Amino acid sequence: MPHHKPLLQFTPQGIYCAQADVHLDPWKPVKRALITHGHSDHARWGHEHYLTHHRNAPIIRHRLGDIQVQEVAWGDPILINGVKFSFHPAGHIIGSSQIRVEYRGEIWVFTGDYKREDDGLATPYEPIRCHTLITECTFGLPAFKWIPQREVFEEIHQWWRENKDSGKTSVLFGYTLGKTQRLLKHLDQSIGKIYTHGAVENMNEVLRHYVDLPETTRITKDTLKSELIGSLVLAPPSTHGSAWIRKMVPFVTASASGWMAFRGARRRRAIDRGFVMSDHCDWPSLLDCIRETGATKVICTHGYTDIFSRYLRELGYDARTESTQYEGEQGELDPKIASESDVNDDTEFPQTA
Repeated sequence: MPHHKPLLQFTPQGIYCAQADVHLDPWKPVKRALITHGHSDHARWGHEHYLTHHRNAPIIRHRLGDIQVQEVAWGDPILINGVKFSFHPAGHIIGSSQIRVEYRGEIWVFTGDYKREDDGLATPYEPIRCHTLITECTFGLPAFKWIPQREVFEEIHQWWRENKDSGKTSVLFGYTLGKTQRLLKHLDQSIGKIYTHGAVENMNEVLRHYVDLPETTRITKDTLKSELIGSLVLAPPSTHGSAWIRKMVPFVTASASGWMAFRGARRRRAIDRGFVMSDHCDWPSLLDCIRETGATKVICTHGYTDIFSRYLRELGYDARTESTQYEGEQGELDPKIASESDVNDDTEFPQTA
């Protein structure tokens, strides 16, 4: 069973399986890429062939254009030169997967990005037994502990009602892919009408074929500012401070992100209100998920890798860190980085009348 080299290695191109000559979520162009989900720090342009879950395939086609994609269902084994690969739900966003890799009885799992809470939209995370786990730890600090999603939406709805009563438009920022659909799925439409930025609506149109999303209205050049008063607008973080949003005055802004657990994050971005909601595991969930896999070796990639891996070693795991180019939820903190940089702002400004 032992190999001369690890089953999965970290190379300048990405996570590499030499036996099968494939990469997992590579950050540089490769011949064959297995992709966990559609965020642009994991699904990048330039690979010759893509292999991913069938619900993620239309997402990456939308974002990357004309690419060669092989689609698989969760749990279906793909055999490549004796190595068995399979995709399993990660619960991060729609179509997100973990990748299980098995060769001669040795099993590795790459989590990609994942969360434990069932958000009612993404297929819930499933723990996969393995010997070695490659895990993200975006929020791998004890300070990060999420409250239930239901309570977050109660806060959001109260904020929206107050804004409506004061004659203002509520602008809620979130990732174009994943977070805005999660928000949309659970917003109370009895409060008011929901409008969307063009980039958000384009992604909604891709996903409506697979999931049930409430009705929304795209903001166009014909949208009157007066229509937006009392309504809620879902928009990418990159629109904050733009000419597009300034046309909506008077408005109030908010962001839904795990980073809103840090008081300074909201103030630094000049956001009026922060709601703590993440599509990644918090500290307790990370520890529970790792324990449930049965893994004894853990490799920590993006996030608070040093602190988290040190804590895992104190618990008795053989834990270490590896550098990658994954960004976790940083795009909701800094919209200029890659996770949201491919957002096409094709939305016209609303009319001021």
